[in-house]
Amino acid sequence: MNPFRIHVLGCGSALPTLQHYASSQVVEIREKLFMIDCGEGTQIQLRRSHIHFSKLLAVFISHLHGDHCFGLLGMISSFGMTGRTAPLHIYGPADLGAMLKQGLDYFCHGLEFDVVFHAVDTEQSAVIFEDKSLTVETIPLQHRVPCCGFLFREKPMLPHIRRDMIDFHHIPISQINNIKMGADWIDADGKIIPNARLTTPATPSRSYAYCSDTRYMSHLHRMISGVSTLYHESTYASDNEGRARLYYHSTSRQAAIVARDAHVGKLLLGHYSARYNDETRLLHEAQEVFPNSYLTKEGAVFDV
Repeated sequence: MNPFRIHVLGCGSALPTLQHYASSQVVEIREKLFMIDCGEGTQIQLRRSHIHFSKLLAVFISHLHGDHCFGLLGMISSFGMTGRTAPLHIYGPADLGAMLKQGLDYFCHGLEFDVVFHAVDTEQSAVIFEDKSLTVETIPLQHRVPCCGFLFREKPMLPHIRRDMIDFHHIPISQINNIKMGADWIDADGKIIPNARLTTPATPSRSYAYCSDTRYMSHLHRMISGVSTLYHESTYASDNEGRARLYYHSTSRQAAIVARDAHVGKLLLGHYSARYNDETRLLHEAQEVFPNSYLTKEGAVFDV
């Protein structure tokens, strides 16, 4: 099966600490790399994760708070110094466009690659990226500024053809794709071999939902129902639920409620408040509601 992995570059929140970097992840899917959020220090974490700068296709910025975007301009500048030539696509709230252009004009003269900005409507759920193997759609969230998450979905795969049936019926290689697309086979005697006997069901498609900074949304589970893996911010423990509501953040227990109600495969926690030297408490509170919960940490890699 082609890899579908999440590389965690940073999982802290706004206040810098010695434990965590600011928010950033890389989604690796079918040998393509996409970044979600780009907090300060992200390019250092790319180096530590041995992710080559030139392989990054696009960056998705969830919202315009510094711990999610301050690293973007510096990273682009470094890309220029390492000889990148392929276009870099940036997706983010509309206001990012003007700020990005001003920064590029001032600091990034002579880039040998195009930086292509795509304004995102954070209040609508829509497909904003698509190629032959996946789609990326927005997930409207509730934060103090316009904010959205991102949902990465594999497109449905083709069925598997049975090798024993290929050999038994002497099916030529040239016909394998036709059979995967649903065709029957007619053997040398004119007998029709139905497609269902020639194939086995396709591997189920995988999906990853990244829910950046947001207060608890009781309806969020409907937008991400059944995803393979969910990342949901979990800034606070339950005793700070009032603070979470005030600052439009979530507790780890609330993140677990979303995961449970959405029937996801597993839950990744992150965006920890600087008040916690040990996030074990956040994990335990989440696991009481949704046992298949995990703490993210810098350098961790999760299979979707």
